[in-house]
Amino acid sequence: MNKPKPILPPALAGRSAFSRRSMIRGAGLAGTAAFLAACGIKGTDDTASDTGATGTTDDGASDAPTDLSDTEKKLVWSNWPEYLDVDDDNPSVNPSLDGFREETGIDVTYIEDVNDNDQYFAKVQPLLAAGQTIAADTFIVTDWMVAKLMRLGYLQEIDHANIPNLKNLNPELKNVPFDDGRKMSVTWQSGFAGISYNPDVTGKPVETIDQLLTDPDLKGKVTLLTEMRDTMGLVLLDMGYNCDDFTDEQFMKAIEKVQAAVDSGQIRAFFGNDYAQGLVNGDIAACMAWTGDVVQLQPDNPNLEYVLPEAGAPLWSDNFVIPKGAKHKKNAELLIDYYYRPEVAAHVADWVNYISPVEGAKEVLLEEDPEVADNPLIFPSEEVMARSQGFMALDEDQEERYSAAFAKLMGA
Repeated sequence: MNKPKPILPPALAGRSAFSRRSMIRGAGLAGTAAFLAACGIKGTDDTASDTGATGTTDDGASDAPTDLSDTEKKLVWSNWPEYLDVDDDNPSVNPSLDGFREETGIDVTYIEDVNDNDQYFAKVQPLLAAGQTIAADTFIVTDWMVAKLMRLGYLQEIDHANIPNLKNLNPELKNVPFDDGRKMSVTWQSGFAGISYNPDVTGKPVETIDQLLTDPDLKGKVTLLTEMRDTMGLVLLDMGYNCDDFTDEQFMKAIEKVQAAVDSGQIRAFFGNDYAQGLVNGDIAACMAWTGDVVQLQPDNPNLEYVLPEAGAPLWSDNFVIPKGAKHKKNAELLIDYYYRPEVAAHVADWVNYISPVEGAKEVLLEEDPEVADNPLIFPSEEVMARSQGFMALDEDQEERYSAAFAKLMGA
């Protein structure tokens, strides 16, 4: 098959291209033939609000408090900063959320306090472990954190009867490895990772992970990502394995391949998004990168290229979940249903510029904002989505062993 030239569309004028991926999350996806995807995850912020962890049941503990949604028209939603539409003239106003409030009469307290998956987990885990109610009736975390919360029994099953618009969920996101059938989670936004290179330094395209790890022309000027699922997902797929279903032996072979690149001096460093300036100024020739970072860098160096390897890479998502003990579960489900309307999802995508999980959102934007609708950063092709894979859900033992092996790889 002839491979189309990798493309990086220009960043959307007047839109905020921020990275959400400084330190944690799930990986990237597919194709030199491919389009681009959205970016990564926000970094740790030690000044984050503790609001999401301070709520308790009225009596201090409760195994399963009654859902008060029918009598208390309110809910608390915790999300990542800058991950919802805002009014251009008043950043404290979220137009889509105001629409939900007006339509349903449900008063939503919206809190931007999920600055990092692990940090948020550390805040809420003591209460959830004690059977207490946290403040949030729903919050947004990444795939692997959903899997961890499920393993620990901290989530409630979501009632799909209250979310009829879930029919609009992209089919590729319905049966994910960590939550088959979406019983405990519903996608908020998605994204990918891949390869970026500076053609002024490389003098040639860099289109595969194998090139990053073995090409002598790139020696000492390659960086990988500190997020285990991103880096190892890309390597596993490049080696012909699946990243949604791999064995210990396959994972360790991938570790060995990266270790050889580290030992030879091929790899300069592992970075969160610290690779940015080095990529722009040519100190870094090529790297694993999150798409949103590269979009931000284009004004500094319009020549930067970004490709999604043809071998593929994992698709990550951020997801709504409802914690055990939430007192306004049905209200939270009605909120999710609202955001799965194509016209509402389109409005959010038009502002946040991530990959919308809602079918029909692109068609709305083709009428309202065709520049966004045609941008593969936000609406990847069906062919790209069909070749994506979620990173395999890990049990506690695998999580510990794989993370330790990756940390050792990085010299930690």
